[in-house]
Amino acid sequence: MTRSEDGPLNMQTPDILQALLVVVLWGFNFVVIKWGVADVPPLLLGCLRFSLLALGGLFWVARPRLPWRWVALYGLTVGFGQFAGLFCAIKFGMPAGLASVVLQSQAFFTMLLAALFLREHWRPAQLAGLLLAAGGLALIGLARGGNMTLIGFVLTLLAASSWALSNVVVRAMVRHGLQIEPLGLVVWSGLAPPLPFLALSLWLEGGARDWHALTHFSWGSLAAVAYLAFAASMLGYGIWSRLLSRYPANSVAPFSLLVPLVALLCSTVLLGEQLTAIQMLGSVLLLSGLLVNLFGPKLLNSLLKQSS
Repeated sequence: MTRSEDGPLNMQTPDILQALLVVVLWGFNFVVIKWGVADVPPLLLGCLRFSLLALGGLFWVARPRLPWRWVALYGLTVGFGQFAGLFCAIKFGMPAGLASVVLQSQAFFTMLLAALFLREHWRPAQLAGLLLAAGGLALIGLARGGNMTLIGFVLTLLAASSWALSNVVVRAMVRHGLQIEPLGLVVWSGLAPPLPFLALSLWLEGGARDWHALTHFSWGSLAAVAYLAFAASMLGYGIWSRLLSRYPANSVAPFSLLVPLVALLCSTVLLGEQLTAIQMLGSVLLLSGLLVNLFGPKLLNSLLKQSS
């Protein structure tokens, strides 16, 4: 398979199955977070997740050939910022399935931040996708109450913004001529979040509460931490990085759109979560915006070529 071939359907069948496995791992991840924060304070859970990721991965994943300041900056944005917001959001009333949808707004926060810090310009299809997604987020926000809290929604948006900031960090690294090794970056950047997570947990959640959680640590909590560190992070990103090394990004990226669908299905079956009609409409608009953002530029270019 050559990198000149693009589109998910041009991938080999074993690779398509691996991409779908990653979709399941990342979709189920939101249910595991819900289970994890039920017994462990969310910030402490983040500390444990990244500590285990770093300890488990450093022994077999080579250190990326990047300056430490870039690795740390990436870890603090994608690791600490994103998951502190996400774990706390789910703890404080954000439905796990809906969180997976709102988190996808990171694509549009990335556009905004890249325009601000990197002077990147928007294409018409991207602007259309942004407007669709903004409408979807507005509907989801207006539907707060009942099964979703306002603080949970806001924290999820902060998590998406931090994820977006990490994307801008990666783009900045590329502009500086640095070579990105995705799996190595994910694993070694895991060294940055544990201490900030621990410090914030001791401050906001309290040492007594943390100690109680650790001394009453259940097998279920251990399984949740292990899944978050090894299955969702190491295995998921390991497969994803391999696929990106074999195929163009526009062949692999569309599979990520299936993650919210898997998360919504898992949260419905395993957690009994249900979206309201307005939340469902908002989710459809947001995901439609992602589709337009992903496929719109290519479709528009094809139409322009046909008309010329």
